[in-house]
Amino acid sequence: MKKYINRIVDQEIDKKLSIFGALQIIGPKWCGKTTTGEHHSKSEIKFQETFDVENLIKLTRFNPGVLLEGDKPRLIDEWQDAPNIYDAVRNYCDNSSNFGNFILTGSTSRKVTTRHTGTGRISKILMYPMSLYESGESNGHVSLIDLFNDKKIDPKRFTSSLSLEDLIFLACRGGWPKSLLIANKTDQLEVAKDYYKQIYTSDMYNVDQIKRNAKTMRAILRSYARNISTLASLETILADVASTNKISKVTLYDYIDVLDRLYIVKNLEGWCPMIRSATAMRSGKKIEFVDPSIAVAALKATPKSLLYDLKTFGFIFETLCIRDLRVYSSKFGGEICYYHDRYDLEVDAVLFLNDGRYALIEIKLGDDEIDEGIRHLNKVEQLIKTYNKKETKKKLDLPTLKMVVTGSKYGYKTKDNVFVIPIGCLKD
Repeated sequence: MKKYINRIVDQEIDKKLSIFGALQIIGPKWCGKTTTGEHHSKSEIKFQETFDVENLIKLTRFNPGVLLEGDKPRLIDEWQDAPNIYDAVRNYCDNSSNFGNFILTGSTSRKVTTRHTGTGRISKILMYPMSLYESGESNGHVSLIDLFNDKKIDPKRFTSSLSLEDLIFLACRGGWPKSLLIANKTDQLEVAKDYYKQIYTSDMYNVDQIKRNAKTMRAILRSYARNISTLASLETILADVASTNKISKVTLYDYIDVLDRLYIVKNLEGWCPMIRSATAMRSGKKIEFVDPSIAVAALKATPKSLLYDLKTFGFIFETLCIRDLRVYSSKFGGEICYYHDRYDLEVDAVLFLNDGRYALIEIKLGDDEIDEGIRHLNKVEQLIKTYNKKETKKKLDLPTLKMVVTGSKYGYKTKDNVFVIPIGCLKD
């Protein structure tokens, strides 16, 4: 029996199961939803791995309650193959005073029809691919929540063992649990490549059974990858794709909606505090994939090619850091956006916790960029202070934490209270 890899989402799952009648785990395929569901369940039914599945699906139309029998929590994997089971779970939770009865997993991006939403009975958790800490590459010497809580951390622990070559390989491999089961490192890279291929050969059809053009989807994914971690507009993507493929704006929106429902793209919204006028703020979303390896595969890049193209890898590295920050902050209700104004003052990530505290975060691959990141953080903080001096009624909270996440080996704390933390020593 394979050993379970502990995930940061485990604690959130346990909490949800103690509050709600059922839990639905959503997220990109291959991120570990089923395995994690198995870890937290005491019985299970898997529609796609069950003999004579067609009869089971028919049974859900007439007597779905039979399939709900078993020790609780009961895992129901690929539940969307028999949508009636969702309503049956909701009804069970309505009639039971117990919590944590069911865990639903599967390709929930597919459009299915249910009578009720399950609000109040069935909670949802978004699961991401593995962070570097979960996959064992980050040493975890620095806790994100400890930084928020201003706990004393020995600066000697701000040291990562990951080299530039390591970071490039890890971005190419991605956070897919399946890759860790492969001994050969070169072969591990094939998992992300296959994931990318399945997006345009099968996954985009399975969402709603609508036929779409594989060449067009590849062009969109490649354009997204070329513009990753930037504020490229949909008009830019459209022009990029239209140079080689005939495509309308409506078609582009449809394809991007598919990528969104597959949890493949996970763009960042802009943060617009009133420290600048509304017209000064850059609008639009910052383009991000849920995992950096998708961009690598779309660009047909390799660890070797990226080593000689660090400008491109800088954008991919930002996506890796955003993924990890999302994972580390998820159990604290973390939400990430960005700041960018027309004066070109920017902050790569603004991370809000569910208690209202937030962090200003810059992401810099090399040591030579750190000082610039620090200046950006201090400038935005100073703008907030200046605004608060003028504002007499509704003042803005100052950032709880200022941090530069870097790909360098050593970290430190500056005299103006900015933490420089290597991604290779960060955890939740």
